[in-house]
Amino acid sequence: MNRKNRLNRKNLKSGIVFASKAGDYVENRIGKAIENSRFKADDLPEKPEEMTWYRVPLEKGLSGDGSEYYIYVKLADPKKLCIFFSGGGVAWNEYTAARPVTGGKVASKQPNFYWNNLRPFTQIMNINVGITDIISDKNPFKDWSFVVITYATGDFHVGNNDYPFKTEDGGEDVLHFHGYVNFLESMKVSKALFPNPDTLLIAGNSAGAFAVPALAGEIADDYYPKTRNITLFSDSGQLLYKNWRKTAKHIWMAKESIWKPIHTDNITYDWYKDLYEKHGEKFRYLYSSSVRDYLLSAYYNDIVNRKYETDADVREEYYQQLKVMIDQLKELTPHFGMFMNEWKLPIITMGGTVHTSVREPHFTLFTQNGISMAEWLRDAVEGKVYDVGMELIR
Repeated sequence: MNRKNRLNRKNLKSGIVFASKAGDYVENRIGKAIENSRFKADDLPEKPEEMTWYRVPLEKGLSGDGSEYYIYVKLADPKKLCIFFSGGGVAWNEYTAARPVTGGKVASKQPNFYWNNLRPFTQIMNINVGITDIISDKNPFKDWSFVVITYATGDFHVGNNDYPFKTEDGGEDVLHFHGYVNFLESMKVSKALFPNPDTLLIAGNSAGAFAVPALAGEIADDYYPKTRNITLFSDSGQLLYKNWRKTAKHIWMAKESIWKPIHTDNITYDWYKDLYEKHGEKFRYLYSSSVRDYLLSAYYNDIVNRKYETDADVREEYYQQLKVMIDQLKELTPHFGMFMNEWKLPIITMGGTVHTSVREPHFTLFTQNGISMAEWLRDAVEGKVYDVGMELIR
């Protein structure tokens, strides 16, 4: 290696180290600011106030790194309940398990695949934004009751395993794929606080979008069998991988009824297909995506090319896969409502389009064909299901 190449490599390494330290510093500062402010959610008291977000620590819950686990709840209209599955990446093998998300990894663009704990910073991902915003009158779900099932296990909320892996520096660690246990404990809280809603929205973004079809049947059958008005909504849940069935069965150790329906590389379609075959038109079905999702395309690129980054080619592949999946979901039922968009955010989307919108400011602020996602979702839960942005995939 000549001197110039050595210098370039040294400069690159120094830049990565600097960006990593800067990213961790920013995350820590934001976390401390939340921790020490009036905006931090308190633990649920005996007599909670309405229209206030609270944390509910779950004794049997566990985050991926073994630390505490808690969910968020908001008491409002008891007849309108949203159970929301949070997103936060996925781990499907030892390599991804060894690379959880940190502010430093994000800033330095190093591989980072899932959140492995709940820390003060993660509050801003879970509440008071998009559909969980309790301030903006533009949010039609402002007055709904909520149970936000947080996510820090990397298993699409369906795992039940303690998975040993080697860390990046060669050490040994365990990833607690306890998403399903956390889900069960969360539903006990939901049923206790909100026993008889008339209207139920089961929604999720990113990793939580995959959980919706996997767990909606169980929610309806075991916890809310008397609720007839039920809408399901997955926001950005597409990631093709030929080994999903093996991952769910042997790595996450999901129960048989969850891994057995997986037959293709599209776990989202397989779970929706199984759900529809069992429940038919009992639910309203909704799906949304941007057409060239910058983040999901990066995950897919890592799966097929071992490159955790997005580029024009992989975004085009994502787009072609999206067209196929939308057709498949429409074949299940033509009443499957779609919201396609081409929204971009400077710098963040890196030439692609946004990743998820339901828990982002653009849930109410951006429009596609003059309609915001908030308006579309409000109409759907009221019984008016329709498509937006389908011209983008035709």
